[in-house]
Amino acid sequence: LLPSLPTLTVLVPLLSLAGLFYSASVDETFPQGCTSTTSVCFYSLLLPVTVPVYVFFHLWTWMGIKLFRHN
Repeated sequence: LLPSLPTLTVLVPLLSLAGLFYSASVDETFPQGCTSTTSVCFYSLLLPVTVPVYVFFHLWTWMGIKLFRHN
């Protein structure tokens, strides 16, 4: 069975964050220069993550407004 949407909304970011922390701290193949916020590499990893998250929450907000107006 698929978990509910609110459950997925909480679980997916937490699992992604745990995977990122694991990769940055344990994995030897993770680029070491990417852990500093002053490096360009850090932002090259941050941007591909930020865009889908922004789109998801923008659509989530839009859907909430639509449901609020029609109920």
